[in-house]
Amino acid sequence: MSQTTAIPEVEIPAIPVAELAPWAAFVFLVAAIVLFFISADQGAVSIPSGNAIHEWVHDGRHLLGFPCH
Repeated sequence: MSQTTAIPEVEIPAIPVAELAPWAAFVFLVAAIVLFFISADQGAVSIPSGNAIHEWVHDGRHLLGFPCH
């Protein structure tokens, strides 16, 4: 008595690049904006006047290794 077990085939769906490209561009843009506000914004080119964004992300800047003093 030999038993054979059938292994189900797993089909990996193909994702067309044309559908993925707009989402990749959106994620890249959001990541670039976040990186700017965390790393480079010192209040000189900030949209709100003053250094409010700098103070909000101050501890995160040090945690990520960005100097700000």
